[in-house]
Amino acid sequence: MDRTGGSGGGSDRRQPEESKPLLGEMSAPEGNKMGAAPCRRALLHCNGMRYKLLQEGDIQVCVIRHPRTFLSKILTSKFLRRWEPHHLTLADNSVASATPTGYMENSISYSAIEDVQLLSWENAPKYCLQLTIPGGTVLLQAANSYLRDQWFHSLQWKKKIYKYKKVLSNPSRWEVVLKEIRTLVDMALTSPLQDDSIHQAPLEIVSKLLSENNNLTTQDQESIIVAIAPLLENNHPPPDLCEFFCKHCRERPRSMVVIEVFTPVVQRILKHNMDFGKCPRLRLFTQEYILSLNELNAGMEVVKKFIHSMHGPTGQCPHPRVLPNLVAVCLAAIYSCYEEFINSRDNSPSLKEIRNGCQQQCDRKPNLPLRLLHTSPDLVSQEATLTESRLKPVIVTANEIHVEVERNNTANQKMTASVGNDSEPNLIDCLMVSPTCSTMSIELSAQADRILGCYVEILKMLSDYDDWRPALASLLQPIPFPKEALAHEKFTNPVWETLVIIGRNFNLPNVFTFWQVHSCLLSVRAGKDGWFQLYSPGGVACDDDGELFASMVHILMGSCYKTKKFLLSLAENKLGPCMLLALRGNQTMVEILCLMLEYNIIDNNDTQLQIISTLESTDVGKRMYEQLCERQRELKELQRKGGPTRLTLPSKSTDADLARLLSSGSFGNLENLSLAFTNVTSACAEHLIKLPSLKQLNLWSTQFGDAGLRLLSEHLTMLQVLNLCETPVTDAGLLALSSMKSLCSLNMNSTKLSADTYEDLKAKLPNLKEVDVRYTEAW
Repeated sequence: MDRTGGSGGGSDRRQPEESKPLLGEMSAPEGNKMGAAPCRRALLHCNGMRYKLLQEGDIQVCVIRHPRTFLSKILTSKFLRRWEPHHLTLADNSVASATPTGYMENSISYSAIEDVQLLSWENAPKYCLQLTIPGGTVLLQAANSYLRDQWFHSLQWKKKIYKYKKVLSNPSRWEVVLKEIRTLVDMALTSPLQDDSIHQAPLEIVSKLLSENNNLTTQDQESIIVAIAPLLENNHPPPDLCEFFCKHCRERPRSMVVIEVFTPVVQRILKHNMDFGKCPRLRLFTQEYILSLNELNAGMEVVKKFIHSMHGPTGQCPHPRVLPNLVAVCLAAIYSCYEEFINSRDNSPSLKEIRNGCQQQCDRKPNLPLRLLHTSPDLVSQEATLTESRLKPVIVTANEIHVEVERNNTANQKMTASVGNDSEPNLIDCLMVSPTCSTMSIELSAQADRILGCYVEILKMLSDYDDWRPALASLLQPIPFPKEALAHEKFTNPVWETLVIIGRNFNLPNVFTFWQVHSCLLSVRAGKDGWFQLYSPGGVACDDDGELFASMVHILMGSCYKTKKFLLSLAENKLGPCMLLALRGNQTMVEILCLMLEYNIIDNNDTQLQIISTLESTDVGKRMYEQLCERQRELKELQRKGGPTRLTLPSKSTDADLARLLSSGSFGNLENLSLAFTNVTSACAEHLIKLPSLKQLNLWSTQFGDAGLRLLSEHLTMLQVLNLCETPVTDAGLLALSSMKSLCSLNMNSTKLSADTYEDLKAKLPNLKEVDVRYTEAW
């Protein structure tokens, strides 16, 4: 019995069925008789039931050949029928059994199945399906009605998809093809089956059709796009279809199809896509769609409205994937602008080379010439042209690097740039590398220039939303841009504006935490430059005389409770830029240098003297240095041995009262200080850290908070007893106590201590013996 294909009469019977819309096959002609047993067609009603598409399953199978003689009628009667259990698989082109024996020795091709019907026997109802094939009938018996209906709809779907693949694989007239596509879409939308492949299969068929036929007219293309639009509302387009959409966006950016059909598709991609790495063509399609919006008359205004529609009207975007996906699209687009330069790069200088302006020639293969253009005395004497020389860019190519070293010393001072050192150039040898010394001479094509302008502007738009700024800062923290972009003025200038927008909001409450500030500005790991390094004077992207760098330092100092550690890092890596900016009168850098002297950050006497000379060279520096000297004299008097060992302030005392008391004499021997039931706040911490012998501190029922606690933890590392009962401290401040290894007794009664923080403190404070956590979450 041949079931793999029809011949003769079977082929003739199927011919008219192929020529009509395939959806009409749901009502197949009646009249197939099954032996002597009477049967009736079960009516299929749209009762709202939904089914999962079956790919395989267990079912009973019986095959009945069409009776032609009296003997064959007897042999096919219902009393002599035999049922076989089979595990059937619904493949793409046929129905096959896992055990190809008996009735299912050969697979049944979908092209051989003339009709699929639901049957119900009159005498003993069984849940059966009838597959009409040339020369006979295949009966499938399920365990219940739901399973029977599931097999029925799955077989119908597989059969129709198979036929559509054949019909649309060899298109003759496009009006017929368009009609079939619409019918296919309607079938997918009305199918009771629920499965991702129900909508994806028609999209893949159309995608293959479009990829194999490149001679379509614009009208035909748009008609097909409109026809499949309903399927795209809840499904991502397949890769080939994405490529077709990209081509349409490039060739017809002003088409209404782009606005009306592609907009909801791109919105869905941005809201729901989880990884562009697995489907890069989705990202490319989104990229081309945004560029087509930019080609409209309103240009970036349309793009801005689209970005706003993605964020939503409220202050919080309801879709967490929108921002990462938009940033990924922007990064890929920006990278594509410099792809030509990246591909032609041959041993081009690294970011560190460009920033430092010096590198050993032997580190490159082949040797790359490196010239340091030292400033001659003639140039130094030309004060009028100093600013002009500072703003002159350097041209970095694959053949040579020109590094201009700016001199701000007198003509008699002679300095040489350090060569062969991977660290930041030493200020004693080279005061700084010119802020714009690493600007590359890069000429982009007109198209690349438009792409760059569009997507850099989008990054600025993203920074306008308060709820997106912290995440945007984290996404940009690893500096995911090619070094060609970081040394290109048309890129760095708008990115600088974006960082300024983000930076201005670092100090806003409830927008950025100190951790988010650090995670944005500082490097993601050791040896990897962050924005803080790139925008420091001499950095690749610095072209503003260090204005943004100074702003970053100010923000970091304000958000960092480990001030001393941060100052140590600055002294080690960025002392040169700090001194240069202080020399130019930048108040933030003058404060930084004063703090370095006050906290004894600098050990080298020559460097200390140079810092003092720098401070005394400006009016603001001279004033702050005099104030520092006065504080130091008071500090020496305060720390001079003598005075009481125990001190208790009266209740209701304030920060000013404490400051006045400590300035009245020597407290070098003070070991026990009680501020219980006073009105002191975290502001008094700057006075407490000056007490060198303090071992016991009582802050019971004060307004001493997290900020003061962080300062104490950094300076009073020898403190042994600390009472924080009924203070407003939280986990954010209490976690800082883990650095006070000498603590033996700690009272956190009635604070906002959590159980996790308590466990963390116990693990990190080995000498802690007495702890009071009553009336806290950890109790």
